[in-house]
Amino acid sequence: MPSTRGIRRITVNFDPTDEQRRWRDLARDFAQGEIRPRAAELDREQKFPYVIVTEMASLGLMGLTLPEEYGGSGGDFVAYNLALEEISRADTSVGITMEAHISLGCAPIAAYGTQEQKEKFLSSCATGENLWAFGLTEEEAGTDAGGTRTTAELDGGEWVINGSKKWITNSGTDITGGVTVIARTGTRESGRPELTAILIPQDTPGYTRGPAYEKLGWRASDQHPLYFENCRVPAENLLGERGKGFNQFLATLDAGRVAVAALSVGLAQACFDEALARAQQREQFGRSISEFQAVQFKLADMAMEIELARNMVLKAAWLKDQGRTFGREASMAKVFASEAAKRAADAAVQIWGGEGFMETSAVARYWRQVKINEIGEGTSEINRQIIARSLLKESSAKAELLAQ
Repeated sequence: MPSTRGIRRITVNFDPTDEQRRWRDLARDFAQGEIRPRAAELDREQKFPYVIVTEMASLGLMGLTLPEEYGGSGGDFVAYNLALEEISRADTSVGITMEAHISLGCAPIAAYGTQEQKEKFLSSCATGENLWAFGLTEEEAGTDAGGTRTTAELDGGEWVINGSKKWITNSGTDITGGVTVIARTGTRESGRPELTAILIPQDTPGYTRGPAYEKLGWRASDQHPLYFENCRVPAENLLGERGKGFNQFLATLDAGRVAVAALSVGLAQACFDEALARAQQREQFGRSISEFQAVQFKLADMAMEIELARNMVLKAAWLKDQGRTFGREASMAKVFASEAAKRAADAAVQIWGGEGFMETSAVARYWRQVKINEIGEGTSEINRQIIARSLLKESSAKAELLAQ
């Protein structure tokens, strides 16, 4: 019998904890009972879902991962992604509102903010009374954060901000509390910009918002361009250390990519739900179309990819909860889940046939919504680069170790 000495024992448990299951089931019940019946109307009328967000806040969903001492629910990252999947299964407009508020808006304040900043800015957001936005993207900056043109200069104990941002989620609602912007605060010896995160309350003079965008999907969510003209905030509104904005941005996006992957899984599951129901209900040649192999193969492929995507999301979320490196897994989950959702939407429309081409069908709405998942919070292209660079770096490290 071979010896097991020196072999590392690995225990794998795919069951959620009771707490994680509670959050998932709470989100599922609310999403199917309150969000899904309103989703088509919200999309059609492009209305921000104030009532739904208020109800989600009362359930603790809008502060799910945020510290209890500041009014949050104190849930872990796995629970958050399970809940986000269920919300997005009902409507990705509501899903992205929740994701951008927690992952992009609030999480950096919770991670890098001072106690005073958390009490002043995070407390009302953790309870869902206010939303908070994250301003990175510009005309020439997004994936390339080094292209940031928005500037911030210290003057008499205040930061003076000038510039603009675009496509910023949750930035223009009636309950938005403010935005965290990434701005150039200097130039390093290497010639690269020094990037710093600064908190800007919504009512700050010189800070204005342009009209909401006319979008293909996420039509009930809120996105605006932002403008800063000699916008002054106190020096203590610096978030974290000066010049650390780029690193904060990378850490924020790693977690955000896992969440967008969860959103994609929810949308893919919604596509499968509609496709399966349609396949069982529709008859052709005197038989249910679910009996035809071509349709069965589509359903099987959808189910397999959804299962794989969900497991990738949960692994990345679990790694984060364990305090372990998860950047590569986040990018893998984001790419695979977003592309699997696109394939699921396409298959769902195909199974629905001509009816799926009509705006009256849910699958037509899903088909419109799905594309942005391959773009937002890191395109599929940049995430593939991140994955490849991580693999190459790991391979080089192993080669160096073997050469010693």
